[in-house]
Amino acid sequence: MAKQLNLLSTGQVIPTALHVEMQQSYLEYAMSVIVGRALPDVRDGLKPVHRRIMYAMHELGLSPDRPYRKCARVVGDVLGKYHPHGDQSVYDAMVRMIQEFSSRYPLLAGHGNFGSVDNDPPAAMRYTETRLAEIGSDAMLQEIGEATVDFIGNFDNSQQEPIVLPAQLPMLVLNGSSGIAVGMATNVPPHNLGEVVDALIALIDNPDLSDEKLFTLIPGPDFPTGGEIIDTEGIRSAYTTGRGIIPLRGVARVEEIQGGRGKHRRQAIVVTELPYQVNKSAWIEKIADLVNHGRLDGISDLRDESDRDGIRVVIELKRETNPEVVLQHLYHQTALQNNFGAILLALVEAQPRQLSLRQMLQEFLTFREQTLNRLYTHELERTQQRLEIVEGLLKALNNLDALIEILRNAPDGTTAKVELQSELELTENQADAILGMPMRRITGLERQKLQDERDQLNTRRLELERLLGDRRELLKGLKKELRSLKKKYADPRRTRIYTVSPDRETVLVATPDSGEETSKTKSRKGKKAAIPEEVAPSLPLFATPPEPEETVLEFTRRGYVQRLSPSAYERQQQKQEENPEIQTLEAGADFVVETHVAFTDQDVLILTRDGKGFSIKVGDIPANKRGAKKTPFVSLFPPAVHGNPDAIATQFILSDYPETLDLIFLTERGRIKRLPLSEFANLTARGLTAVKLKEGDALAYANLATVGQDIAIATSGGRLLRFAIDDDNLPITSRASMPQQALRLGKGENLVGCVALSQSEKLLLVTKLGYGKRLPVELVRLAKPGDLGTQSMTFKNKTDGLVGMVAALPDAELKLLTSSDRFLRLPVKSVRSKRKDDAGDRLLKLEPKETLIYLSVSSPEPEQYV
Repeated sequence: MAKQLNLLSTGQVIPTALHVEMQQSYLEYAMSVIVGRALPDVRDGLKPVHRRIMYAMHELGLSPDRPYRKCARVVGDVLGKYHPHGDQSVYDAMVRMIQEFSSRYPLLAGHGNFGSVDNDPPAAMRYTETRLAEIGSDAMLQEIGEATVDFIGNFDNSQQEPIVLPAQLPMLVLNGSSGIAVGMATNVPPHNLGEVVDALIALIDNPDLSDEKLFTLIPGPDFPTGGEIIDTEGIRSAYTTGRGIIPLRGVARVEEIQGGRGKHRRQAIVVTELPYQVNKSAWIEKIADLVNHGRLDGISDLRDESDRDGIRVVIELKRETNPEVVLQHLYHQTALQNNFGAILLALVEAQPRQLSLRQMLQEFLTFREQTLNRLYTHELERTQQRLEIVEGLLKALNNLDALIEILRNAPDGTTAKVELQSELELTENQADAILGMPMRRITGLERQKLQDERDQLNTRRLELERLLGDRRELLKGLKKELRSLKKKYADPRRTRIYTVSPDRETVLVATPDSGEETSKTKSRKGKKAAIPEEVAPSLPLFATPPEPEETVLEFTRRGYVQRLSPSAYERQQQKQEENPEIQTLEAGADFVVETHVAFTDQDVLILTRDGKGFSIKVGDIPANKRGAKKTPFVSLFPPAVHGNPDAIATQFILSDYPETLDLIFLTERGRIKRLPLSEFANLTARGLTAVKLKEGDALAYANLATVGQDIAIATSGGRLLRFAIDDDNLPITSRASMPQQALRLGKGENLVGCVALSQSEKLLLVTKLGYGKRLPVELVRLAKPGDLGTQSMTFKNKTDGLVGMVAALPDAELKLLTSSDRFLRLPVKSVRSKRKDDAGDRLLKLEPKETLIYLSVSSPEPEQYV
């Protein structure tokens, strides 16, 4: 008999309680459905499948002025590139975006059979055709690009897709949305574009706009199929609390019709509009069933006279039948009157939140302002770059004789470039542009074109700087944009809204005839709905934010942080006594290793040892009062970080996240990765995974760097590996990709430092037996990732080894800590510069069995991050 394999003894099977596994798996599934499928994003109003459809069509070039393309082609692109699910689910979502009776403002245009209000199915995708609707192209995709919104890798990292579309209109409010997630659902009604734009402009002008005024501007939903809302209590409840029941009726009138040859004229109820999402054919069948079973009297005939011009259902009545009585029975027994259960639930920063109408509009305005800032910043950078080139070309044309002389006598292009920069005082980019300039640019006509272009660029640069520097100008431009979209796409209201006055009279609040509303009256009970505290916005969107305050942050070796005002920091420094260079710390004593000047609106970005990134505002760090203890830094972040004081690998203080700045990650096993810093902008409370790590590995170092700098990595054996930061050595990858191998560690070796620096800087090396030296970085051979590196430290004792490598900052202070809790501070410049084969100088005399265990370098004055 074969011997049975005992998997439990091998450690490959981990016993887990069934209820724990079920709970964790169900929560993960629920969050996946909530975030990735069922709920729309409050910013662009789209679910992932709709966003992917629109982006795929944009990539295919299906703009409103291009011919229609088969829906099957679009569905195939969406499936293959962005949405690996069923083709029918993608096609169904596309169909709803085309149907005029489903979307108030369809984002796609269709050619072919896309179904009807009778619930007729659309034709197969191989027969129908589609392209972007004009409003979908203009208001959702016009500004698409990495300059305006963030992109992420698709399911296999072969393509990039936008996290959100740069919507210029709040499509969640305009088109509404419905979806059922796990434990929650959303059902946002559609609204009229003109009314919503007026409300947005009013909120920009007056962030403290009263609810009464806001509800006057947006009196209620505006459904694509028209209909009548017969009371406003449900609207007010939905707009203030995020939930409400809105009673909705079809539009019916009583007419006299000819009964046929020889028959007298008789009365009929003619229905021309049905409530939103009511199936017309099913409704007619329901009426016929009620008549056949004797539950609805007074009806002699029922026929559907609807055509492509609209709905017309004729219900002929018997003689002596009161039409009002029959109509009331239709309201009560059929879907001619139903309730729309409004639930204003959407994703805000990837978290589901039930919102009021004011909050939905404010969230959109916040997003739109951020988008415009990113767009104008990117355009300003491109304008300045082009202006630099144009000015260089004009300078060259103004010094044409000198230019020709330089080019005639230069032996090669490199020499010509250097001489151009020197003689004509040009930048490197300008010199490159001149060398690549065709001869026709020398003509007078081309010179005039360059002068005109310079004038246009200068005008645009000043305009962009004004928009970015003055928020009022930015908001003025935003209002102008909204008015332009309203003028182009607004249409009259389709849904009438009625309410009941205290004296029981019906009052018309909004009519589809003119699109204008009358003043709202009180509801039947005459009470004003209150806004719960958890729903009400904490601050008006466009209220003047508090001015950022300057503050000082101190980080200690044991993971504590202290935030002080500049005056308190100065008093603290004055009270500190002059300590000797070497002092013995008390057991468990702590000391400051980093001090930074920051502003309360800046971000503190942390990277944890398990490869995740989190951020908080500087102002969220508790300010330390006199005599108060320092704050454990990990306690300011999510619970996953709380329990481990060594969880944080490093931190940075940032005021912005420029596209040109990267983060270089190095793990304990010598694996390296490069990511754009912009990936970490606008982090949510959940953070993000920056580096995927193998089991047993951890993030050791992270550095801010730019292309053109070098990265230096040191091992405890004294090896230094230096290579250039560029796309060949260290390409930018996605967050989901694994890091590459930078260097392999020998037996007993570990990493002791990673520094990003330029060629003119120096490194500071210190061994665990107290020897140290400064080393010019150019003495370390420039290599490639994966090389062995250069032996850059000689050890006088076989038991010695490198304990740390840092940048030798000028005028900085070196802090050393020994295994006996002895602490030493000395100027970096006091450490002498040596060759790479030198052992260095003894920095301090150690006791027997005592070793150095820690070093850091910091400026004696607080550092300012920009």
